[in-house]
Amino acid sequence: MVANDAAPAEDDEVALYDYSEAGVRIASAPVAPRDAARLLVAGRHAGAARHQVVRDLPELLLPGDLLVVNDTRVLPVRLAARRASGGAVELLLHPTGRDDDSAILALLQPSARVREREVLTVVGGPRLTVLDPPGPELRRVAIEGGLAAALPHGELPLPPYLPREPGARERDRVDYQTMFAAAPGAIAAPTAGLHFTPELLDRLAARGVGLARITLHVGPGTFLPVRADRLSRHAMHEELYEITAATVAAIAAAKAAGGRVIAVGTTTTRALEAAAQAGAGTLVAGRARTRLLIRPPFRFAVLDGLLTNFHLPRTTLLALVAAFSSRERLLELYREAIAVGYRFYSYGDAMLLLDPRAGAGAMGR
Repeated sequence: MVANDAAPAEDDEVALYDYSEAGVRIASAPVAPRDAARLLVAGRHAGAARHQVVRDLPELLLPGDLLVVNDTRVLPVRLAARRASGGAVELLLHPTGRDDDSAILALLQPSARVREREVLTVVGGPRLTVLDPPGPELRRVAIEGGLAAALPHGELPLPPYLPREPGARERDRVDYQTMFAAAPGAIAAPTAGLHFTPELLDRLAARGVGLARITLHVGPGTFLPVRADRLSRHAMHEELYEITAATVAAIAAAKAAGGRVIAVGTTTTRALEAAAQAGAGTLVAGRARTRLLIRPPFRFAVLDGLLTNFHLPRTTLLALVAAFSSRERLLELYREAIAVGYRFYSYGDAMLLLDPRAGAGAMGR
């Protein structure tokens, strides 16, 4: 599924969701404490940006506002394997909730060299058989003993711009999980949630800011490159999400009282808006799957604010944030963030885009 309006041609071209990475500081590790990350605060559509830190959130939000976080937990699904010839193959498993031992999806690297029905051996672990011929990005594999037999031999799937020495990723087992991580199933972290600490949550609660949880198991659709020249031609991979009745009730209560619903991250955004589309504009509880691609223009049914990291150019993540603001404004904010030294990507700093609340002033203060 794509956005619920036809995008103007100039907003559909992938090349326009781009910015110069010259001068971009890529964060190789999170700051300590996590809520010390810088925070670029801006109105959703207008107004000058302000430069703060994440621990300022209680002063930036108002009593009655509601933060919604993603409680997915990243699985150790990156596996090193060997061909019978001794050649190395890396696999990134993609558990979908539909997999059985005969059909687990995986990204293979290098994929073109691995034949259909070829048997690979996970280093230190079970054998697996590749079921599909070369070609598709995701290929089915059968693992002896199933997914549970492979995971003890896997590592967390860090993004490629975070190079690590093999076997030296122990710190990432902690750093690359949010404090909300509870439901195992993701192959990438919902990184906006990495900025929270127990102390920050206590201060938010004391301020009267609520907290609700959804689950969206992040899959390849979040980070695979857009190879089409237009966003409307890009096919998202399916992701599993779940929204409880308690979260639906919390969102309804916040809105009824005049509070804002602020998604922590693009994955939370996708789950909420997919569930609203399933309910024809009304948020509904349940467990479902989505291929929703949010791009300009998009009519948001749930969100009044978005807390998000800084994303790679030409990605569906950047398009989602642009849909919440505008492409021009977002790229202007990115240029400002680069100029003043914000740290980008998974372990980097954050941005808060807000709708003003009635009677609360331009930035909701």
